[in-house]
Amino acid sequence: MAKKRGLGRGLAALIPSDSTDDWETKTKETPGLISLSVDEIHPNPMQPRTDIGEDQLTELAASITEHGIIQPIIVSQTDDGYQMIAGERRWRAARIAGLEEIPAVVKEVTSQEQLEIALVENLQRADLNPLEEASAYRQLMDEFGLSQDQVAERVGKSRSAVANTVRLLLLPSEIRDALFDNLLTEGHARALLPLPTEDSQVAAMRTVTKRQLNVRQTEEMVRRMLGETTKRRKQTLPPEYEHVQEELRQALGTKVTLTKGRKGGRVIIHYYSDEELDELVNRVKRF
Repeated sequence: MAKKRGLGRGLAALIPSDSTDDWETKTKETPGLISLSVDEIHPNPMQPRTDIGEDQLTELAASITEHGIIQPIIVSQTDDGYQMIAGERRWRAARIAGLEEIPAVVKEVTSQEQLEIALVENLQRADLNPLEEASAYRQLMDEFGLSQDQVAERVGKSRSAVANTVRLLLLPSEIRDALFDNLLTEGHARALLPLPTEDSQVAAMRTVTKRQLNVRQTEEMVRRMLGETTKRRKQTLPPEYEHVQEELRQALGTKVTLTKGRKGGRVIIHYYSDEELDELVNRVKRF
């Protein structure tokens, strides 16, 4: 049995090779390529991209008005018309441009293939936010039972690249929001993952955005924070002092290091941004 080609190798196998020519002529001679009314087509419910910018659609609509549709969309036939598989942005822009018909390739696909094709199209055009990409990978694994290796084969990426992207979903919501809003890059977000708690990850993220640290600077800051954590864990305290140290951490919501000497000791309260320091001061004043 011939091995199934991964979709990651491109969409060329899904679209006739000559479909970029005059589509009105090709609809008569290329099987599967037809002209569809824009009103017959419904959006793809498995579209990985959740944010289609209006400005980009307007620019694309202007290009379509001047040059027409260069590449057909891909759809599947349903009981009440056709459902989008790939090319949703072109379809939306065509409607804005006032086109009544659009060139399309009709494919019979499963729900899994529908998600895979839409995902690959967006990846090839670099249209997806890293979180949208991660969510699509997770959907392929959870809903269709694919392994990370299988997802990687289908989208043309390494297994480690897929695994690292999916790990972004483990970050706290505040960091995910910053990543989605392009306040952080994927490299910044990955650098925060090794931190052991959500509080430390969020504190580090706030420092990154305030100081506008690059990825290398972020990685160095995280290494310093991890070094402090390791040093603290190596310290030994009597059980009653460990209990006090934990109570202080819970009360202040940040790292607290308690050290005991011969005639006393030290309490070190850690903070990672000016905002966090202000919050700590207010908490201490309320005690």
